[in-house]
Amino acid sequence: MSQPVISVEGLGKRYRLSHEKPHDNLRDSLTHGVRGLMRRLTAPRATARDSEEFWALQDVSFDVAQGDVVGIIGRNGAGKSTLLKILSRITEPTKGRATIRGRVASLLEVGTGFHPELSGRENIYLNGSILGMARGEITRKFDEIVAFAEVERFLDTQVKHYSSGMYVRLAFAVAAHLEPEILIVDEVLAVGDAAFQRKCLGKMQSVSRREGRTVLFVSHNLPSIRELCRTAVLLGSGQVQATGRCARVLEIYEHGLAHSAPTSVPPPPVELLERAYVTGLLIENLAGSACSDFPVGTPWRARVRFHVSRAQLQFGVALGLKSAEGTAVQTVWHPPTDLGPGDYEVTFTQDRVVLEAGTYTVLIGLSEQDRSLQQFDAARIDLSGENAVGCYPGTAGLGLVLNSMTTSLQPL
Repeated sequence: MSQPVISVEGLGKRYRLSHEKPHDNLRDSLTHGVRGLMRRLTAPRATARDSEEFWALQDVSFDVAQGDVVGIIGRNGAGKSTLLKILSRITEPTKGRATIRGRVASLLEVGTGFHPELSGRENIYLNGSILGMARGEITRKFDEIVAFAEVERFLDTQVKHYSSGMYVRLAFAVAAHLEPEILIVDEVLAVGDAAFQRKCLGKMQSVSRREGRTVLFVSHNLPSIRELCRTAVLLGSGQVQATGRCARVLEIYEHGLAHSAPTSVPPPPVELLERAYVTGLLIENLAGSACSDFPVGTPWRARVRFHVSRAQLQFGVALGLKSAEGTAVQTVWHPPTDLGPGDYEVTFTQDRVVLEAGTYTVLIGLSEQDRSLQQFDAARIDLSGENAVGCYPGTAGLGLVLNSMTTSLQPL
């Protein structure tokens, strides 16, 4: 078995977060500096209270084979960019090691590796030199790089005058064409337009499949990951949650997103502060555990909390579901009730109608005497399975089902 071109073993990166309060004026800054000096002189360990350790990566291990295209995925703050900076030798790990066998070209953020005072032409030669290429090699690739980047008119202009899109086009062209054994690309491609993104994906496929080079690609664009990558690494809270075949890792990631999909209750408009508005939403199973991913046929419920600032006549709370295509599938409302000031909760329980498998958006609405007060998309639920089971006519993503959930109202 051939030796992997990237070996990551027990990798960890620790940062120290400061909790010092900001200072609004010079006097406060000077006072804080003197106090800090006195603390260090009299009690050296006291400053630990002003900071804490944060592990951006912890015990990360995986291997990458030559010629593989690997997607690095995960939520914001999962540790993806930190991992790429370590692999690109921009920062050192706190523990563990990353072994790289081959020349690396990295595109991590707009402007990385470019000198703003140099022209596009000069930066192409500068980057090539950094990669260890001879001037003749760079010249041989020069026209191809310029044509790919589409910056011919601005080639002798200082890159500090480039737009972010021009910057990225030239940076990617340099990184992809100067023959690195390993190409590392972060989410920076999102800066480019759709046509350029497609062009870059095609180039990465080419350097991998035709030229046998290795690509590490970080993106939140899951269709691009699915199209380009053969394997994937899922990071979460600085740790590896899954590795392996791309389709399987994406399935795990998307399932996790659905299972923990947050509800979204917007702040109320000013005009509702003195009337009534929604304050919270919880999607859960009948055991009372927060959840938004249910097998077809499994009962579930939603708890809608709201505040009434002044007495409301014929006050109504509604919950709706619409399919991923935008079709209104289900609408349920609690019978209109006269309510006095206070906090309340309406529980909607789905125990009869079964929808087909798919993703549905939950809509919440408040009304008074048949007049709408507040309405918004609040959450999503995912129903998994092959077919609807025991569904009522018109419930499989077609038509509109009314009042198919039981409801109850209680004060809080």
